[in-house]
Amino acid sequence: MSSTPQAFPIPIPFAHHLGLQFYGCTEDTAEVRVWLQPPHLNGWDVAHGGLLMTMLDISMALAARSGQMEGPGVATIELKTSFLRPAEGELRAIGHVLQRTVTMAFCEGRILNSAGDLCAHATATFKFLRAMPVNPHRVNPAQRTTPSSGDA
Repeated sequence: MSSTPQAFPIPIPFAHHLGLQFYGCTEDTAEVRVWLQPPHLNGWDVAHGGLLMTMLDISMALAARSGQMEGPGVATIELKTSFLRPAEGELRAIGHVLQRTVTMAFCEGRILNSAGDLCAHATATFKFLRAMPVNPHRVNPAQRTTPSSGDA
């Protein structure tokens, strides 16, 4: 992984909104980081579980797509998360592919704090998609694999 943040390989507006940073992909692994800010916290002043699940989901999805960022997108089919300790400070989400088939990727992810302590663990299943309908009248261009008649 990189020691400095990089541009996300695909646009993820929610990740940008949360201040998540992409630290790279290698074959079957991806890393996302965040330095916790007040909006990320729950009522006990530690990372909100929704933030951790989002970081895990994004890091595992990017790992599933590693080596094929220009190809099909992925959709999360199932995600199971275990919260092991309160997460504070700078957090690293590391997603890793356990197994890939033609249509699915099975992944695991970990959230580590700056001391390297495991704060959360997840497993997920992702389905590879050629295109993803956003609404009945439009296909998300980031997911389209062939140009439509309206594309230049």
